[in-house]
Amino acid sequence: MNKLLRHPLLWPLVTLALLLIINAAFNASFLHLEWRDGHLYGSLVDILKSSAPLMLVSLGMTLVIATRGIDISVGAVVAISAAIAAWMIGGSLVVQDGVTTHVSRFPMWAAILAAVGIALICGLWNGLLVSLVGMQPIIATLILMVAGRGIAQLITGGQIITIYYGPYFFIGNGYLFGLPFALFIAAAVFLALLALTKRTALGLFIQAVGINPSAAYVAGLPARRITFWVYAFCGACAGVAGLVVSSNVKSADGNNAGTLMELDAILAVTLGGTALTGGKFSLAGSVIGALIIQTLTYAIYSLGVPPEVNLVVKAVVVFVVMLLQSAEFRGTVAKLARREAAA
Repeated sequence: MNKLLRHPLLWPLVTLALLLIINAAFNASFLHLEWRDGHLYGSLVDILKSSAPLMLVSLGMTLVIATRGIDISVGAVVAISAAIAAWMIGGSLVVQDGVTTHVSRFPMWAAILAAVGIALICGLWNGLLVSLVGMQPIIATLILMVAGRGIAQLITGGQIITIYYGPYFFIGNGYLFGLPFALFIAAAVFLALLALTKRTALGLFIQAVGINPSAAYVAGLPARRITFWVYAFCGACAGVAGLVVSSNVKSADGNNAGTLMELDAILAVTLGGTALTGGKFSLAGSVIGALIIQTLTYAIYSLGVPPEVNLVVKAVVVFVVMLLQSAEFRGTVAKLARREAAA
């Protein structure tokens, strides 16, 4: 029993369960699932579908935070990726013989590769500034956070680019085996990353760099190289998330795409049990954290919370959850309770 109570995923799972119970209590159809048009419909499916981009960004952020870093540019990278894909897959609608057809600038595969490739380059840039130049992670990524948003707006020309190419919509709106296809993308990244960090020494290397970078370097670990590629991977994850987002809304908005996603990703990672001080990390916890954030967002809107206070409610709930997850806070409360009982 004590081992179960000390399990790092216990409190994130309890939090997620409580949010699901609250949603079900106020919405009788929340847990209802319906098979229609070859796939599942329901609020739970919507939450899974909407949380896929945040899962992707959170997985990349997990490794960055595990190395005692931070990446606040992922939202801008999402916008860049979405803008590039939309511009390349976009084009014009041409009417031929009374039939409207879409003519794109580039093939779909080229647009996807370019979007993820540019996102990877953005991650490489962050990794270069942090690992080789020696900048503080928050400053290095702040540069791209500001410049990246401007780059995305330059690509889109300050306008919203509408996507008309039907096959591209499958990335964010398609279904496979009855479930959202975007969820399979997130699951594939999660499983691949889990295999790399658990079946190889990579996970231990990342933890060693996060616990003490100097000691890891002295011990012979390529600390700078690990840090460099961790930021690159985070950028690539944000690029894939940009594809999902732009496909889901069938457009790209350089000004608003990925806004505040970096903060949600950091919250998801910390809610999942990964400490901002680096070291030990939990990929499964980050996925659960992303589900918590999305379920909380769904609850706020479904309960009719006014838009002007929903961010405050979200912040309060996250604050309470983080206190409950803190062993020091729980220990202090237990001591006070024992003192009062003795008195």
